[in-house]
Amino acid sequence: MDLQKTRRKTVLVGIQLPRVPESEVQASLQELRRLVDTLGHEVIGTLTQKRSGTSGATVIGEGKLRELARWTGGPGEVQSSVKAKKSKAAERFAAAAAEEEPEEIEEEEDPLLPGPPEGVKAELVVFDGELTPSQMRNLESATGAEVLDRTGVIIEIFSRHARTRAARLQVEIARLNYLAPRLRETGGGGDRQGGGIGGKGAGETSQELDKRRIRDRIKELKTEIEAAQTESIVRRTRRTGENAVALVGYTNAGKSSLMRAMTGSEILVADKLFATLDTTVRPLHPPSMPRVLLSDTVGFIKKLPHDLVASFRSTLDEALNADLLLYVVDASDPTFRSQLEVTRQVLGEIGAGDAESRLVLNKRDRLSAEEAQALHREFPEAIFLSTRDPQDLARLRELLLEFFEGDMLEEELHVPYAVPGAVGEIRRHMRVLKESYNESGVTLSVRARAEDLARFKARFRI
Repeated sequence: MDLQKTRRKTVLVGIQLPRVPESEVQASLQELRRLVDTLGHEVIGTLTQKRSGTSGATVIGEGKLRELARWTGGPGEVQSSVKAKKSKAAERFAAAAAEEEPEEIEEEEDPLLPGPPEGVKAELVVFDGELTPSQMRNLESATGAEVLDRTGVIIEIFSRHARTRAARLQVEIARLNYLAPRLRETGGGGDRQGGGIGGKGAGETSQELDKRRIRDRIKELKTEIEAAQTESIVRRTRRTGENAVALVGYTNAGKSSLMRAMTGSEILVADKLFATLDTTVRPLHPPSMPRVLLSDTVGFIKKLPHDLVASFRSTLDEALNADLLLYVVDASDPTFRSQLEVTRQVLGEIGAGDAESRLVLNKRDRLSAEEAQALHREFPEAIFLSTRDPQDLARLRELLLEFFEGDMLEEELHVPYAVPGAVGEIRRHMRVLKESYNESGVTLSVRARAEDLARFKARFRI
């Protein structure tokens, strides 16, 4: 799965299973196109086929395989690497496997279907689903091109975009778990290293050695991740007691743009899938008292590999420990409802599904008046905003402050001038509503949590 960084011509392949509508298949392929574009490759064609399942040797039928080979210049059938005559048992096994081949629901081949433009040849084939190692080998044999599945594409994007040490470690584990079953014998492949004392015995094949190296490397990475997680826990412990809001949602929903607008920080904003993989925590700007911290988390996507969900569990701990989750969706995307469901499902897997939350319908500036009215009726409690509108951002800021002040108490505190540090402590942990001065000291009307008021009074004996 060592993709070159040069732009390669790519063909996408989608499978439409029973009870899956055509619109869903096309939406998924459109998303896959954006993933491939994020890798820097050019999609020149798309093929789809209705199938009853995906367990066949090449996933698609023979006719569709030949059609795919016209795009890649391959032979159009699986090339056998062994010419030896099959035993009767092997022939019976092959016949049984053929009977289990998923049924093609559509016509095998249409000679009128358009092929690739003259002189254009695809170098890469990407399937919108997960392929087994044997399916991948068979498809590469029949097409003469490199074959990737959706999981491989996502892992490659994660590998390129991970910046922090924790993210890089997590991505490498997912990548190795993906590669391990796809290792192939090279050259003689079956050559064994000398085994046992004095070199006698069977020993290990080169493939077995590679797999053992991968297992050892994964073990090392897990040890490093534990150390990185300890550092993250220490950082979160330092923030204990502070108000925390986590931005969660589908990839490219606008979380980073919202984070940048609300905190004034220099955060990468790009119109690409998975532009953000590393959790970033910043305070609201202008600063609020008490302080409110926003965290930007990794985006979700349909068919996200389970290894990646598991490996990014620690990254998503910011969501797990937040007081409030803001579900950010791109309201202009017609598929945002299913994207929202994916986000809720993944957060449920890590135990954050029941946290207090609000729905943010982002990019409202891209909606027509009729679309906006319909969404207001459907989601009356949602927060509609555009990160380009300062009034929208100010309104969201006030909503966040009101959320955290909901269980706060209002009290008047008189601080004598002779008590050093008390006013500074109030400003750091309480919201000052009004203040006045006289000859003995300063009187502040504040809004604060009961525990902060009690701690302040005990410390300064006020």
